[in-house]
Amino acid sequence: MGGHDRAPPPAAAPAVTAAVLAEGLTKHFGAVHAVKGIDFEVDEGSIVGLLGPNGAGKTTTIRMLTTLLAPTAGRATVAGLDVVKEAQAVRAVIGLTGQYAAVDETLTGRENIILCARLVHLNRAEAAAKAEELLERFGLVDAADRLLKTYSGGMRRRLDLAASLVGTPVVLFLDEPTTGLDPRSRLALWDVIEGLKASGTTIVLTTQYLEEADRLAERISVIDDGRIIAEGTADQLKTRVGGDMLALVVADRSRTSVAAELLSQRFDVHGTDLHVVGDLGTVTLPVSGGAQSLVEAVRVLDAAGVTLADIALRRTSLDDVFLALTGHSTDDAVPVASRTARRKRRGPDTTDNAA
Repeated sequence: MGGHDRAPPPAAAPAVTAAVLAEGLTKHFGAVHAVKGIDFEVDEGSIVGLLGPNGAGKTTTIRMLTTLLAPTAGRATVAGLDVVKEAQAVRAVIGLTGQYAAVDETLTGRENIILCARLVHLNRAEAAAKAEELLERFGLVDAADRLLKTYSGGMRRRLDLAASLVGTPVVLFLDEPTTGLDPRSRLALWDVIEGLKASGTTIVLTTQYLEEADRLAERISVIDDGRIIAEGTADQLKTRVGGDMLALVVADRSRTSVAAELLSQRFDVHGTDLHVVGDLGTVTLPVSGGAQSLVEAVRVLDAAGVTLADIALRRTSLDDVFLALTGHSTDDAVPVASRTARRKRRGPDTTDNAA
C-alpha cells in the first residue's frame, strides 16, 4: 500500500427548502393595490402568523399562496412548488381553512369528511377510515351522524379544519380560523392547532386577534396596508416598543391633550408611540423605570392640576406593538381617534373580504 488512505470528503449538507417562500408578492385589483410586495419565509414544521387589521391584505396573500388568486407580480413557492407554474401540484400538498366554514350543512359531519376524502381520490373504505380518524381526533365522534345544521359554531370550525386535513397536507393555511367563535370554542381550536404543529404540520395563520398570534405563532409578520412592516417573535416585537406601558384616563376629557403633552415631555415620547384618544380621555405611552414611572406621572399631572380617573402600569402587548408601528390598532385600518366617526358613517369594516 504505497499511499495513505484518505477519508472520504464530507457529504454536502442537503439543501434546505422553505415550506413557504414569498418574494415581492403583489396583487392589484384595478386601482386597488391590495398587496404591495410581500417577502417572507416559513420554516418547515413551524407556525407563522400574519397579523394585521381588516383590509391589510392578509386574505389576499393567503389566496395567492393557495393558488386561488394569481399574483400581479412577484413569486411564491409552497413545499418547493411554484404557486403559478405548478398550481395543481401545490393544491395536492396543502390544506386551507377560510374565515367561514366551507362544509355542507345538509350533510352529517361524517358525510362531509367522506365527501372531501372521495374528492382527493380515496376509495370508499379509505374515505370511511379517514373520516373515523378525523372525527375522533377533533372530538366529533358523538356528533358524527348529526346534520351539520345542528352543530354549534365551534363544532363547524373543527369539522372544517378536519376536512382540510383529509389529504394529509404538508402545509396548512388557516385564514382567521377562529372568527366568530366564543372564547371557549376559540381556546379549544387553539389546542387543536397546537396539536397539529406538534405532529409536524407547517402552519400559516392569519389573525387579527393579538392573543391568538401571541400564543400560537413562533414568528409573526405584522402586515398593514399591503406590506409587511415588522417581523420577529412576539417577544422580539414587544422589545421594540419597550418594557412597560403607562395607561391613564383623565377625569376631565377636555384636559386630555394637556396630560398628553406633559407626559410626552417628561418621558420623551412622541409620534405614534404616544397614543391619545380625546373622546375617551385616554393616554397610553411606553415607559421605563417600573413603578417609579407611575409615581412620576402622577406627580407631574397633579402639579398641573390634571385629575385622573384611572392609571395603571402594564406589560407591553402585541397591540402596543401595532400601535407603535402604525398609529392604529389591529381591529381597524384607520387611526383610533377617527374610528368611531367612520363607523357611524358606513357601518362595520368589511374590506378584508375583498382584499
